[in-house]
Amino acid sequence: MKKIEFSKEEKAEIVSRIRAYFGRELDPIGALPAEFLLDFFAEEIGPYFYNRGLRDAQAALSTRMEHLAEDIHLLEREQKF
Repeated sequence: MKKIEFSKEEKAEIVSRIRAYFGRELDPIGALPAEFLLDFFAEEIGPYFYNRGLRDAQAALSTRMEHLAEDIHLLEREQKF
């Protein structure tokens, strides 16, 4: 699996959110430790979220395909023999 990477802007926003969370709920955390924590989550835990997203997308696609098959069936015309 390809490594999960974020743009500089995304990474800055996520680090800011991590720091804000720590400031509210735990002890304040610096930018570098927050970045290390983000890297840890992206590498170690990110694949779980990524795979769940893939399964959710597959389920949504399957549902849409079932509806499409039903719609196509409704378009069929009666054949006279």
